[in-house]
Amino acid sequence: MRIIGHRGARGEAPENTLGGFQYIQDLGIRAVEFDVRQLKDRALIVMHDDQFIRTTGQDKYLYECESSELEPYNHAVTWSEWNKVEPTPLLDQTLKIIHNFDHIEVEVKAVKNQDEADQLTAVLQHQLKGFEQSAVITSFDPKIHYALNTQKSHFKHGLLIEDNVQFKAIDQALALGCCQIGWMNQLATKEMIRATQQANLNISVWTVNDIERAKELKDLGINGLITDFPKLMMQHF
Repeated sequence: MRIIGHRGARGEAPENTLGGFQYIQDLGIRAVEFDVRQLKDRALIVMHDDQFIRTTGQDKYLYECESSELEPYNHAVTWSEWNKVEPTPLLDQTLKIIHNFDHIEVEVKAVKNQDEADQLTAVLQHQLKGFEQSAVITSFDPKIHYALNTQKSHFKHGLLIEDNVQFKAIDQALALGCCQIGWMNQLATKEMIRATQQANLNISVWTVNDIERAKELKDLGINGLITDFPKLMMQHF
């Protein structure tokens, strides 16, 4: 079972930041999950929310910004022990830090329409060139998977599931050409894990921060454990 840092290591470092990615690099972890969005100037940035308020304290809608306007937003403001500013990183900046990682889960956030999906995935695949062996493009949004299929992508992709749709999710993942399912922890029952494995789909489970639960999932044979506390998990696995 691979330990995968969630948004870098959001329980141990500011989430989705260059400092957070360097933190897990320094830990010796070589697997990470993070979120990607596209700005109005088509730049790809690493950020979970579409609003800056939660992580920076500033009330600003992300899609109003261009890449040249990101510097004032410090994602480490709530981390009193973090001694440096963490602006919103561009995807290419992030990839330079994690260039030697074995496994990268790039979650593409939902988009409004298929044109946006086509545009985003085209830029994403260009920037991920050279990461074909390590990167898995994941999304809840079927439009992202349709775009990858239409573009005959060389990248693996995985369907993320947070709704209790049970076995329909497996059929959907197979229909979309996915190689894995990312199950929300609460939905990752023994029965669902076995059914997913029987469909020859890899499994990542998110977000797992409890050691006993992690041990249970390891025994069930999941491929990836996405956690806010990768250093803690490393001490047990």
